[in-house]
Amino acid sequence: MTLKLDKVNRGPHLSTLVASSISREIAQGRLKPGDQLPTEQALATTFGVSRNVVREAIARLRSEGRIWSQQGRGAFVADATNATVLTIDYETLQRADSFRNLFELRGMLEVQIAALAATRRSDADIEAMEQALDGMRAAPYGSVAWLKNDLGFHRAVAEATQNPYMGQFLVFVSERVRESILAAGNQQKSDDMARTTLGEHERILAAIKAGDAKGASAAMTRHLAGAASRVGLPGGEASAKPASLARHSRLRKAVRGQGTSA
Repeated sequence: MTLKLDKVNRGPHLSTLVASSISREIAQGRLKPGDQLPTEQALATTFGVSRNVVREAIARLRSEGRIWSQQGRGAFVADATNATVLTIDYETLQRADSFRNLFELRGMLEVQIAALAATRRSDADIEAMEQALDGMRAAPYGSVAWLKNDLGFHRAVAEATQNPYMGQFLVFVSERVRESILAAGNQQKSDDMARTTLGEHERILAAIKAGDAKGASAAMTRHLAGAASRVGLPGGEASAKPASLARHSRLRKAVRGQGTSA
C-alpha cells in the first residue's frame, strides 16, 4: 500500500487538512475498506504535525463514518456503503462551484430558520444572540474570534427554532463555510465592511425579537447576499455562475495553508 501523503503547510485548521488528505487517499482507492491506517506517530511524522493534530483528524474522520477504531488495534477504513453520516469533503471546497453550492444550501436553510426563530424564540435565545453580537463587536473583523462569534450568532438563531435538527445541520454546513473562509483569509477588511456586516446581524436580531417572521426572513436573505459577495461569489448571489475563480483562488490555496467573513 503506497500512500501519497505529504507534510501539510501551517494554517488555522491543521487537523482539517490532515483529515482531508486521508479522505483523498480513501476516495482515490489507495486506502481501501478494511485497510489499517498508519500509527498516530507515523502519521504525525509524515504530515509534520503533532500527535494531537492527528488525533483530532482521526476523530473527525470517525465522526464522518469514514473510519472506525478499535482500542489496542488502531484505525481502519470503513466500508463506504455502510456510511450513514453526511460529509462535505474539505478539499472539494477549493473549487468555486463547490463553495457556491455549499453557500446556496446554507441560504436555503437559514432563511427559513430565521422565520421560525422569530415565532419560537425564548428570552434565553435572544440573550445568546446578543452575546454573540457583543463578541463580534469586540473582535477584529474577519479574525478567528469574529468568525467564532459569527457562527455562534447563527447557531443561536437555529436553536431558537426549538428544532434540534435545524441547529445540528446548520452548524455542520456553517462550520464548513467558516473553515474555508478562515483558511482563505480576507483581502477586503475594512471598518465599513465590519459595520455593514454587524448591521445585517442587528437587523436579523431586531426582527426576531419583534416576532416578525417575514422581516427576519428578509433580513437573513439580505445578510446572506452580502456575505456571498464578501467571499467572492459574483453579484452577491449564492446561485451565481462560477465565474469568480480568480477571487476564489484564495479558497483553492486553503489546503496549502495560505491565508473573509460571513
